[in-house]
Amino acid sequence: MNAAQAGQRMKVAAKCHRIARIAPVVLVVAAGWLAPPAWAQDQPATDPQAEHRTPSSLATPSNPNGAAAGTAGATSGAGMDMGAMPGGSALPEARDPHAYSDGYDFGPYPLHMADTHSLASLLVDRFEAVRGDDNSFAAYDLQAWYGRTYDRAVLKSEGDADGGEVQEARSELLWGHAVAAYWDTQLGARHDSGEGPNREWLAFGVQGLAPYWFEVELAGYLGEAGRTTLRFNTEYELLFTQKLILQPRIEANAYGKDDAGRGLGSGLSNLTAGVRLRYEIRREFAPYVGIEWARKFGETGDLARAAGEDASETAFVAGLRFWF
Repeated sequence: MNAAQAGQRMKVAAKCHRIARIAPVVLVVAAGWLAPPAWAQDQPATDPQAEHRTPSSLATPSNPNGAAAGTAGATSGAGMDMGAMPGGSALPEARDPHAYSDGYDFGPYPLHMADTHSLASLLVDRFEAVRGDDNSFAAYDLQAWYGRTYDRAVLKSEGDADGGEVQEARSELLWGHAVAAYWDTQLGARHDSGEGPNREWLAFGVQGLAPYWFEVELAGYLGEAGRTTLRFNTEYELLFTQKLILQPRIEANAYGKDDAGRGLGSGLSNLTAGVRLRYEIRREFAPYVGIEWARKFGETGDLARAAGEDASETAFVAGLRFWF
C-alpha cells in the first residue's frame, strides 16, 4: 500500500467516526418529530363512517341511543336515515335566512322571477303641433305594451288631426314575441281611418334595436282586394348631454296597388324625414322642437296635386315626448 492509498483510508475512517457520533442525535430528533401531538394521544378510535352519517344518527339529548343506532347501521350498511336528508325539516341550529334583514321581508309583494309577472308601459313619442307653409295641424305617435319578457300585447297608433277632425290615422293591435335580445316579432291587425274609406289589414313585422343603436320597425300588411303595403321606420338618438338629445327620424310607406279612395298610388307612396331636439326635464318628460320634410311620390303625388295639395312640404314642429 502506497502513501496515497493510506491517506485516503484515513480520511474515510475519520468521516465514519463523525457520522457515528451524530447518528444518535438524529434518531432522537426524528422520533420526536414523527410522534403524534399531545392532544392526539390517548384518544379513542374514531369510526371512519362518522363523517358520512346524517345528524339524526348521532347522539342527542333527546335520542341518547342515536350513536349506537348509527354505528349499527354503518356496520350493516343500512344505517342511512333518508328522512333526515337535505330537503326535509331544517336543523335546529340552521341559520335563519332573515337574520340580517332586521325583520323586513317582501310583505304583500312576493319575490318573482323576471318572467313570472306582467308589466306595462306607454310611450308617447310625438305629441306635437305642426306648422306648414299654409296650414297647421296636430300629430301624435304612441306605443303601449302589456305583458312579460317574451310575450306582450302591443298597441301602436299614429295620425294627425286638423280642425278637430282626424285627417289620417293608423292603429295596430299586435302580439309581440321576443326572438332575440333586442328583437321582437309582431303579428296582429291594423285599422286605417280618417278621410276616405276605412281599411283593415293583417299586420306582421319585426321591431328592435339594430347595431349602432338604431331603433327599427319593419312591417308588412295584407288587406282586402289583394292590397299590400310595406312600412319602414327608423330613428336614432344623439346625446349632446345627458338631457339634450337630437333625434333624427325617417319613415317610408309603399303600396302594392292604387287606392284612389285614400289618395294612394302603387309603389313608393311617401317619405318623411325630420329631426327633433328635446330637453329631458326628467327622463319621462321632455319638450322638443324640430323640422320635418315630407314628400309624396308617383301616383300618390299626382293624386295630391289633383286635389290641390302640395306633393312636398317642409314643416316646423313643437311638442312633448313622455312615457311611464
